[in-house]
Amino acid sequence: MAASVLGLNSPNVRTERRSALVCPKCGAPLIERALNQPDLAPCHGCQNLLRVEVFPALFRRARPAETGEIVLVDGESTCFYHAAKKAVLPCQGCGRFMCALCDCELNGEHFCPVCLETGKTKGKIKNLENHRTLYDSIALTLAVVPVVLFFFWFFTIITAPMAFFIAIRYWNAPRSVVHRTKTRYVLAITFSSLQILGWAIAIYLLVANLHG
Repeated sequence: MAASVLGLNSPNVRTERRSALVCPKCGAPLIERALNQPDLAPCHGCQNLLRVEVFPALFRRARPAETGEIVLVDGESTCFYHAAKKAVLPCQGCGRFMCALCDCELNGEHFCPVCLETGKTKGKIKNLENHRTLYDSIALTLAVVPVVLFFFWFFTIITAPMAFFIAIRYWNAPRSVVHRTKTRYVLAITFSSLQILGWAIAIYLLVANLHG
């Protein structure tokens, strides 16, 4: 894969990307027009139709690692975690001073490793998203499973309204980090609507017969 195609300059990065982005059929390196396209694109080697989606971070050049400056003047602020390293800025999570080695930048904010790990495990950092609730799958499951499991069909009087509510309420909520359409929401709304309509008709007929 030529560097001019993907805009990469580092030989090591070029080698790594060349070995990673190849046609699964013929092994030929993939060129730019085959990446992140809405439609199938032919491989220039074997003409096999492909659709390849690549995260932009794959081509992002990594910043050189910093080791932190050594304290040379008495009285200078030092890193909380490395007493011999010069502090460069405070952590925006706990306020502790940290050196360049400990600085973890996230969307323009700077955190120490402890706060970053805490934010990941406890969800205290809003910009650090490590999971997503798949509401579309939950809604579809509620709409379909009771019907598929025939002996539990009567639960649809509860699960159908729940599925309909979730599908409408979270229609615009972020879905999986992997691209997926709103098909599950559409199916959940369709199935749950039919079930709600069926229960409404059944209840109406039952009341009509009782008063008839």
